[in-house]
Amino acid sequence: MKDPHDIIVRPIVTEKSMQMLEENKYTFVVKRAANKIEIKRALEDIFGVKVKAVNTANFKGKKKRLGRYPYGYKPRWKKAIVTLTEDSKSIELFEGR
Repeated sequence: MKDPHDIIVRPIVTEKSMQMLEENKYTFVVKRAANKIEIKRALEDIFGVKVKAVNTANFKGKKKRLGRYPYGYKPRWKKAIVTLTEDSKSIELFEGR
């Protein structure tokens, strides 16, 4: 079994993700090889919350100029938007305290 801390890379803190907190939705960068079931189990193990749904999106690496070389690419990554149940506690990482 994979370690839950290896699956969840970091939270995404943007203006849009902060607005989604009102709907009980949290956004994370996850490992590209992780599936929805692994993401759900990892969040439940790490934060002790009840997950209702997991939505994922894969992003391509963007083109980037690298000095004298014509182009390089930023890394590909995967985003997970996690919806918690109504009776679940909130994730304190996003509280800002």
